[in-house]
Amino acid sequence: MHAYDSLYIGGEWTRAGGDGVIDVVSPADEETIGAAPLASTADVDRAVTAARRALRTPEWAGLTPEQRAGVLERFADELEKNQADRAALTSKQNGMPIAVAIAAEGTAPPGLLRYYAALARATPLEERRPRLDGAGETVVRREPVGVVAAIVPWNFPQTLTAFKLAPALAAGCTVVLKPAPETTLDALELAAAAERAGLPAGVLNVVTGGADVGEYLVAHPGVNKVAFTGSTAAGRKIGEVCGRLVRPVTLELGGKSAAIVLDDADLTATVQGLATCSLLNTGQTCYLSTRILAPRSRYDEVVAAVAGLAGALTVGDPLDPDTHVGPLVSSRQRDRVESYIAAGKAEGGAVVTGGGRPDRDKGWFVQPTVFANVDNDATIAREEIFGPVLAVISYDDLDHAVALANASDYGLGGTIWTSDAEKGLDLARRVETGSIGVNFFDLDAGAPFGGVKSSGIGRELGPEGLSAYFQLKSIYLRGTSA
Repeated sequence: MHAYDSLYIGGEWTRAGGDGVIDVVSPADEETIGAAPLASTADVDRAVTAARRALRTPEWAGLTPEQRAGVLERFADELEKNQADRAALTSKQNGMPIAVAIAAEGTAPPGLLRYYAALARATPLEERRPRLDGAGETVVRREPVGVVAAIVPWNFPQTLTAFKLAPALAAGCTVVLKPAPETTLDALELAAAAERAGLPAGVLNVVTGGADVGEYLVAHPGVNKVAFTGSTAAGRKIGEVCGRLVRPVTLELGGKSAAIVLDDADLTATVQGLATCSLLNTGQTCYLSTRILAPRSRYDEVVAAVAGLAGALTVGDPLDPDTHVGPLVSSRQRDRVESYIAAGKAEGGAVVTGGGRPDRDKGWFVQPTVFANVDNDATIAREEIFGPVLAVISYDDLDHAVALANASDYGLGGTIWTSDAEKGLDLARRVETGSIGVNFFDLDAGAPFGGVKSSGIGRELGPEGLSAYFQLKSIYLRGTSA
């Protein structure tokens, strides 16, 4: 039982202003595994005040980039000491298969801190440019944007926190982190690691709660930037608030990405790749290729191969290393996924595997499900399901495949499957998306990640992810005459 009675604000563990409690329930057995205090708006005020104060203290504001990099590396050291425990904690909270959690939740966060520590050392805070009119020069400064409200979802909580926290700290910002209620425990563990690493007081603050706490934080007058990962619906509301306040915002939102299987694809290799590119974390991943576009000439073959893949995956205890598909994060999420399965059937889709619940006494499980005979305009082809449900859609030629891939409100991920990598690259260039893989999909920490259309605004990761936490100042200089 992981029980916390305090929030982390201003470098101290402090009691919440109210007496509310967040109970964290295991999606695998429906038992309570921990609890955390529920933050009040007064707690958010205290957290933002602490973050603003830390922006001006010599312990943080006075550090050189080299010194800040050292702080990030000490933080990474602390996270590495208990990375197996943190990975297991995520699995217990959200049902993520432990094999995925070890890499995504255990290894990735300290790796991102080290990457941005190196970028902090390599990124000059000032550069001098000669003026185009020849009359002097301009000093262009990079300065921290200020207090960052980082709001993260439950599906990859530690990794998506690091997407925001690592570059924000590298730039010299301070952070108020609001985790999802389902994955509150790991956020408090992260705060404990930050304390052990010696982060100056107020540089990282953690407040807990639901949408109301997040809304209050987003609109808080002491916040300078918002970084959010979550649903498109919530992102639109946040974007509206930040637009009205003229506040910088990064939004990484939903997806309904396409996997385009070419007629020359090796189906054995393709379906092996789709196991992670389309069903990673029980389908609870934003960039997944959940629309499988298959050439009409090989449609039945592709359907059979994808159904064989889904039907062979091991569904079970997320802490078992042999599990491929765990439970969905909550009963509400299972209801949502099952409602989409029902819609797929009602609109004429044919379930070729799955479609129900596995034979388990407890837990919020759904069988990996594959639909055939799906039109690209069907509900299950248009809307983000966020569960282990795939739709196989036929196309006539490559122009038709690209048109189908682009006929979506979203544009976050995608994949191309072919024996000709250069042909795949040419096709990838035509797909309207923020990222796409040829014969695989795996985020690259050194390259920007984000979406187009309803999949978001801005980019995380890479040097571009660091740039998002700087504001630029131009200082015009002209020498004085003797």
